[in-house]
Amino acid sequence: MESTIGLYKTEVIDRQKSWTGRAEVEREAAAWGHRYNTERLHSLVGHCRPVEYEARYREGVASEAEVA
Repeated sequence: MESTIGLYKTEVIDRQKSWTGRAEVEREAAAWGHRYNTERLHSLVGHCRPVEYEARYREGVASEAEVA
C-alpha cells in the first residue's frame, strides 16, 4: 500500500504545484484512481490492464460460485 500512496503522490499531488481547492484535488484523485484500477498495464498479470485480466479470468470460470 505504501508504494501505491507514493506513486499517487508522485503522479498527482507533486506534479501539480498549486491546487485551486479541495474539489480539484478530489477530482484528480478520482481520475487517477480510475486509470490506476482499469487502464494501467500490470506486470504481474502479463502486462495487460486489470480489467482485461479480470474479464479473461471470468471467461475461464465455469460459474459465478467458483469466483466467490
